Amino acid sequence: MSTPARGARRVWLTVVFYGVLLWLAAMLLIGNLVCLPLVLAPRRWREPFLQGMISRIFRIFLRGCELGGIMELDLDDLWRVKGRQGLLLVANHPSMIDVFLVISRVERAICLMKASLTANVFLASGAYLAGYISNRQIDMMIRRAAEAVSQGATLLVFPEGTRTVQQPVNALRPGVGLISKRAKAPLQTIILETNSAYLSKGWPIWRPPEFPMIFKARLGACIEPSRGVPETMQQLQQYFESELSQSIDPDLQL
Repeated sequence: MSTPARGARRVWLTVVFYGVLLWLAAMLLIGNLVCLPLVLAPRRWREPFLQGMISRIFRIFLRGCELGGIMELDLDDLWRVKGRQGLLLVANHPSMIDVFLVISRVERAICLMKASLTANVFLASGAYLAGYISNRQIDMMIRRAAEAVSQGATLLVFPEGTRTVQQPVNALRPGVGLISKRAKAPLQTIILETNSAYLSKGWPIWRPPEFPMIFKARLGACIEPSRGVPETMQQLQQYFESELSQSIDPDLQL
């Protein structure tokens, strides 16, 4: 492709990029406003319904990114989680978009989320009403998470605690091991890989990356909790390090 053609394509994809960001913001804002009356609905009906709606919104957004040429996705392996209950999904965390990737394919799941997001106008009400769990109080978070998984919920956790800054994964935090032990639930690992540093630590949402962004997800080993949390976390850490050389690999291809 000639230099002018590459330049024109870059301009077009950047326009698409900003367009889908505005589209996502509109979907999330409208969705959060529309779901507010559901606060009156019973939790046993409301939470699964909203978990499914969030999954569909994320899936529509990602499909739009594919059709617009700014993303290439390989996420089909995540469909294999469907129908499984009482499960901890444990993923590495190269980018803020990771939750979109997983939840778009796992329709009935809840997440641990940062307390700061509980005041986010685009996310707060929908996440709360869908049963997502804040980390504002760590003891309460672990108790609520373990109870939810014990009752059959699928819980998505990023045990690095923040986006990856030390390749291939940061040192894992022990909370997920404690949740697993209390809930007597297995840890289903998810390996996430990308060629793009977009929305990695320090990358603002409005700064366009190189296109296309490639995101790949696959199910890894299912790890049963050990007697002790340190042993579980050591096994989990070693597994991620053995499966990944770089979670952000500029040469990644589908």
